[in-house]
This record gives sequence, C-alpha cells and structure tokens, in this order.
Amino acid sequence: MRRLDGTDVRLLLALVADPRGTVVAFAQALGLSRNTVQARMTALESRGALLPFDRRIDPVALGYQLTAFITVHVHQPRLPAIVQGLAQIPEVVEAYGLSGPSDLLLRVVARDAEDLFRINGAVLAVAGVERAETSLAMGEVIPYRMVPLLEASGRAHPATAHETLG
Repeated sequence: MRRLDGTDVRLLLALVADPRGTVVAFAQALGLSRNTVQARMTALESRGALLPFDRRIDPVALGYQLTAFITVHVHQPRLPAIVQGLAQIPEVVEAYGLSGPSDLLLRVVARDAEDLFRINGAVLAVAGVERAETSLAMGEVIPYRMVPLLEASGRAHPATAHETLG
C-alpha cells in the first residue's frame, strides 16, 4: 500500500471530525476540489485504508456486556483449520496470530460470565486447540483511536502545495 501523504491525512482527520460529511463539505473545508476529494476517498477505500463500517458498532448495544481476551495455544500444523473453526464462533470478534508463548489472541464478547464460559468451551472444542487462557477486560482505558497517529503522521508528511491543488 502506498503511504498516505499530507492531503490524505488531512482528509482522514476531516472524516474523523465529521463521519457523515459530504465530499463537497470536505472539499470546501480543506480547500480542495470536489474531484480531488472524491478521487482521494475512492483511493483510500480501494487501498483498504478505511476499515469496514461494522468496526463502529458497539457490541454492548447488542447485549454483549463483557469483553475478554483469550490466548490460545494450538497444534501448529492445524492452524488454518483452527482459524476457520474459530471464525465460526460469532462472539470471536477479532483474532491475531502472535509470536511468543501463545499462538493466537482472540477478542471475544459475551452477554455475561455464563456466556463467556460457553464461548471459552467452544474455543477449546475446536480441533487442534490445545489450551486457552481467558482474561476478562475490566474496562477500556484507551479506546481505539487514530487521531493522535494521524496528527503525528501529518506532522511527519505535511501537504505540499502540489498535493493541495485539485
């Protein structure tokens, strides 16, 4: 993926500030042409720089009050099948492959402690999962954020006069 330039960063910051803003509004606010903003938005979407909308949905609104992290130890040769099996568990909302003593880190959501127990059992029932350790998230202390990173990136790569011309 091509690195974002200063204009891309300014556009993303405007999108964070006004997620429902229009191309015309962003063009006016940033001093860019409508065509430039539209082309940049299309490029950001096609390059995968914008996450899917479902990342904005809070599981609490669906009744999933608990968040937990499960570190999973697996039989490595079965990893692709294990990942497929874990993906069948709806409450597994994210999974990462890890280096170090654990193989996978799962972020799961649950309605309550009993539901978390059921989900943990479903994880352990996936063929090839050797063991799992569950940690309950007690509270989010730094919510998912991109603005500080965008601002730092913008300082590192300010827009040039050429980039700001539509």
